[in-house]
Amino acid sequence: MNNAFVNMLVRWLILALGVTLSTKIVPGISYDTGTTLAVVVVMLSFFNAVLKPLLLLFTLPFIVLSLGIGIWIINAILFYFVGRLVDGFHVATFGSALWGALIVSLTNLLLSRMLTPPRPPGGPGPAREAKRDDVIDI
Repeated sequence: MNNAFVNMLVRWLILALGVTLSTKIVPGISYDTGTTLAVVVVMLSFFNAVLKPLLLLFTLPFIVLSLGIGIWIINAILFYFVGRLVDGFHVATFGSALWGALIVSLTNLLLSRMLTPPRPPGGPGPAREAKRDDVIDI
C-alpha cells in the first residue's frame, strides 16, 4: 500500500473492526449508530497520534517497571476517555475499557501483520551490492 490515504483508510477499517469486536465481546461497551462508530474511530486515531506519545513519554518509568503493561493501561485510558467524550459510545467501567483496549490492540496487531507484505530475507533493508572501487563507504 503505497498511497498514504489508502493506508490510513485501511488502518481506520482495522480500528473500526476492533471497536466493533470489543462491543460484541465485552459487556459494558456499546455504540448506537455507524456514524458514532466512525466518530469513535477518528477520535481514537487522533488521540493515538497526539496524546499517546505524550503519555508514553511522561509514564516511561512506569512502563519500564511494569514490563510494558503500562502501554495497555494507557490504551484503556484513551478508550475510556473516548467513551466519555462521544455521545452514543458507552464504556461502562474502566475494566470494560481494559478489555476493549486489549481486543482492539490484538485485532490491530493481527490484521496489520496479515496485510503487511513479508520482508525479503537478508535484513531489514534492501541488500547492498558489493562495489569494487577505491572509495571507502562508511
